[in-house]
Amino acid sequence: MRLTFCGVRGSTPAPGPAFVRYGGHTSCVALATDATAPPSLVIDAGTGLTRVTSMLDGRPYDGTVLLGHLHWDHTHGIPFFKAGTCAGSRVDVRLPEQVAGDPGDAHATLARCFSPPHFPVEPRELTGGWSFAEITEGEHRLEGFEVLAREIPHKGGRTFGYRVTHPRGGSIAYLSDHSPTSLGPGPDGLGERHEAALALARDVDLLITDAQHLAAQFPEVAYLGHASVEYDVELAVEAGARTLVLFHHAPERDDEGVDAVLAHARGVAAGRVEVLAASEGLTVDLGE
Repeated sequence: MRLTFCGVRGSTPAPGPAFVRYGGHTSCVALATDATAPPSLVIDAGTGLTRVTSMLDGRPYDGTVLLGHLHWDHTHGIPFFKAGTCAGSRVDVRLPEQVAGDPGDAHATLARCFSPPHFPVEPRELTGGWSFAEITEGEHRLEGFEVLAREIPHKGGRTFGYRVTHPRGGSIAYLSDHSPTSLGPGPDGLGERHEAALALARDVDLLITDAQHLAAQFPEVAYLGHASVEYDVELAVEAGARTLVLFHHAPERDDEGVDAVLAHARGVAAGRVEVLAASEGLTVDLGE
């Protein structure tokens, strides 16, 4: 399978010349079943979703958009997704079940963000072939991928992490956003590694994690509900992930700042796990 990072920022976009190398769009990754196929499974719909349109070369999107949670930096690309609003599209938006065991109205949930007076239209008014539904914890088959959904701790609404595998090989874990601090002090002072996070990340080829903060920034930033880079490294090592990808970069962290965080993370890892920093346009082929 092929994974492309389309948006790698957290909280807000980060425009300007100091953010060119890593990019300024908010969270979005696109998955295709192989190197020649168009993307058919998108995880999160931040402003990076607009980049998926250019990947399709004028073709309509035909697939699923899987949301980890409903904060603005993970949803604001939806009404601007031209490949989804054109004729012939199929966009199946799936968001975490808001109340465990009690299926809700996914459209109504999204419309709380996208409807007047906050936005000119609501989701059901989008042109093209859109559908909206909740997804439950557990195993699912979406667009030829096997998807395991588990709730992970984050502040301000139910949040799912995802493990995605392909029958021909390749596996990723997507853990953005994730706040281990809610679980109390752990070995690094920033919370124990959550059992669901470990289960999703166990032995994956690529672990994509919330790297918005450094441990030195806590407790001042703890209220925002994010992890630390140091936590990410230890999670990757404990889970046996092959490669850790730092993601959800802080919007104020320019290219040199991300370089510094990457160098710091590699120092913490000390060769125990490969560490990369996500950048817009970075493509990774996994499996066959």
